[in-house]
Amino acid sequence: MNKKFLYLTKVSLRKKFKSKWFVITNIILAVAIILLLNINSIVSFFGGDFDSKTNIIVIDNNTNSYDLFKQSVESYSNSLNSDEDEVKVTVKKSNKTAKELKETLEDDEILVELNSDSKEYLKAKVTSNEKIDTVTYQVLSQSLNATKTTIGMAINNIDANILNNISSPVTIDRVVLNEDNNVDENMGLIMSSVFPTIILPFFMLTMVLIQMVGGEICEEKTTRSMEIIISNVSPKQHLMSKILASNIFVIVQGLLLVGYAVFGLLISTNMLSSGMSLPSEVTSIFDSLVASGFIEKLIYVIPLTLVLIVLSFLAYSIVAGILASMTVNMEDFSQLQTPLVFLSLGGYYLAMMAGMFNGSLLIRILSYVPFLSSFVSPSLYMMGEIGLIDIVISIIVLIIFIYLILHFGIKVYKVGILNYSNEKVWSKFFKAFKSKDV
Repeated sequence: MNKKFLYLTKVSLRKKFKSKWFVITNIILAVAIILLLNINSIVSFFGGDFDSKTNIIVIDNNTNSYDLFKQSVESYSNSLNSDEDEVKVTVKKSNKTAKELKETLEDDEILVELNSDSKEYLKAKVTSNEKIDTVTYQVLSQSLNATKTTIGMAINNIDANILNNISSPVTIDRVVLNEDNNVDENMGLIMSSVFPTIILPFFMLTMVLIQMVGGEICEEKTTRSMEIIISNVSPKQHLMSKILASNIFVIVQGLLLVGYAVFGLLISTNMLSSGMSLPSEVTSIFDSLVASGFIEKLIYVIPLTLVLIVLSFLAYSIVAGILASMTVNMEDFSQLQTPLVFLSLGGYYLAMMAGMFNGSLLIRILSYVPFLSSFVSPSLYMMGEIGLIDIVISIIVLIIFIYLILHFGIKVYKVGILNYSNEKVWSKFFKAFKSKDV
């Protein structure tokens, strides 16, 4: 019997790995991941540049504020690109008229006209060929406001130190009495943006797994080959072979995704060592993750998360296989797999919105629920809402759940696998569950 079980598993694996769909999909995934991880190099290759400079041309219409404006622009530009020595925005003064400059204005140039005003002290007119990107416009706007403030202070004889003391941010001394839950307040924002990206491959692989197990069983029932298979192996062995083959497939696919990402990072690292630089936005996000302790926590949570993921794959595939045994076509299985899809989707969104449930007992309880725990538990741990012991509890609950669905579900599978009646799917399911046939 063991040989037959291994044979069924090998046949199922061979069918999955040797399909054109598998090869084409992985080629597309590999290319897409490597390109995304090296997007800055690609943009540079086609003539773009993340680090290109924006040239600001200034016409000073008797305001005598050019030097102040230039100093402010360089100061704000440096503050937004603290990891680089070179300023991305350059400022130069022109004696030409606005009409002359507009006729020769390049795409990377911005024309700024500074005009005096009796009430507002300073007004500016900004001209460009294209829309100005958000960061550059922020530098431009803040610099103009700073220049206006300095001019207004000089005209009204206001001491700069007094104004700085009034306008400076209030100093806040943070005191957290509960040191066990001392988490950076920005962690919620990080978790809502970074962590969903990390668990997205797991969510997609779960969808593939559900469809794969159910689709293969439905195909065998539709072609009537199920009768031949079940006459040679037990329903339990048949189910376990499908579960084992499908889980091996998604785990290998997950490892391939990791391999593509590592290869893309190696290419990116080689390019960095040859003089290229990452966009400042990317380095800023990474610095925030390091400062918040996100990277350090990942070291502890990754092993337990991998265990949760593997167990969740088993749970999803077992339930998908049992439900598929009650169907006679793919339409029926599509109806039955909907609850599983919603559960997985719910877990993904709960992980993404975990920061909104700060201190909630409900979200902590949901972290123990099978199907949801693999999404929610790691997310809550990263935010400091639960500890490692809670993740261990989630793993134990998931193991017990898998044992129970196998114990009771195999009964449904034995009855339903050769049931070709056109009775409503859920009716067949509940009848099979109540049946005394083993």
